[in-house]
Amino acid sequence: MAPTFLVVGATGNTGRNVVKMLSELRSNTTFADYKILALTRSSKGVVAQRLAQLPGVEVIEKNWVEITADWLRHHAIERAFIASHNEPDQFADESTFHLAALLAGVKYVVRISTTTANVHPTSLAYYPRSHWAIEALLSSPEFQALHWTSLQPNVFSSFVLAPAAQFVKNYRETGKQVPLKLMVSEDGPIGIIHADDVGTLAAHLLLEEDTTKHNQAKYNLNGPEDITGEQIVKMVEDQIGTKVKDVRYKDLSFLDEAAANYPSRKHHILSVKHAPETGWAGKCTASTTSKDVLELAAPKTTVAEVFKELVGGSK
Repeated sequence: MAPTFLVVGATGNTGRNVVKMLSELRSNTTFADYKILALTRSSKGVVAQRLAQLPGVEVIEKNWVEITADWLRHHAIERAFIASHNEPDQFADESTFHLAALLAGVKYVVRISTTTANVHPTSLAYYPRSHWAIEALLSSPEFQALHWTSLQPNVFSSFVLAPAAQFVKNYRETGKQVPLKLMVSEDGPIGIIHADDVGTLAAHLLLEEDTTKHNQAKYNLNGPEDITGEQIVKMVEDQIGTKVKDVRYKDLSFLDEAAANYPSRKHHILSVKHAPETGWAGKCTASTTSKDVLELAAPKTTVAEVFKELVGGSK
C-alpha cells in the first residue's frame, strides 16, 4: 500500500484547503506517490464530492475519534493533519488519536490549536486549556518518536465578519437596519485570519522533507493585516451607503443563546466569553505571527477579500 497523508476534518474550515494544497503541491516533491486520505462524516456532501475529484485524494466516511493504531497501520499513514472539535471532551478524544499515531509509527502530525495568547493552563475559557494540555502531552519524553507541530491561529475572519456581512445583506433586502453586533472591540487591532491560509501552511509543513526544524513548534498565525471594529463598521457603511445607527462592540450575546440551548454545557459555553479578551487588549495583532510562518507560507488573504466574498457582491 502506498504511503499516505491523513487529513482529519477534511471538509472543515481548515481541512479542505489542506487536502487541496496537498493534491496540488505534492507532484513536485518526493511525496508525489503518496495518497491523500480525507476523512469526513459524510462523503455525500458537496465539499466531500469536490475533494474526491482531486488527484490522489480518496474520501472516506469515518468518525476520527474511533481511529486506532491498527487502522493507521492498515492505511499506511505516515503523516497526518488533525483539526479536532473543541468540545469539553477534546482532550480525551485528541490524546487518544495522538497515542494511536505514536503506537502506529506515524512520523509527523500537524494539529490545529487556538489563539496563541490564550493557550496557557490558567485560561478562563475552557478550550484553550485543552489545547495547552495536548501540547504538554506531545512534549513529554514518551512522545519523542512522534514529530508534531501545533498551529495556533487567531480567530477566523469569516467568523468575525459574518455578522457584518449579514447586516449588509439584510439592509439590501429590506432597507432597514438592525443592531450591528461585533465580537471585536471598537479600537483594538486584531489580525483575524482566513481558514484557507491556515490550511495552506499545514500542507506546506506536511510536505517538508525534514520535519526536525518544525518538531514541537507552536506557531502563531494571524492574517496579513490588523482590523478594528471601527474599520469593520466603515466597510459596512461603504456597502450600504449610509451610517450604521446602532453598533454593539464586544457583543457575545450569541454565547448566551448557545448556553440556553445546551444547559448541561452552560458553564463551559459561558467561559468562552473570556476568549476574545486578549484580542480586545491588542495581544493578537499581525505583528505577532511567527517568523517561520512568514517564511514558509505567509497568510495573504485580506479582510476586504473575505468581506467581499461573504457579502456576495459590490455595493
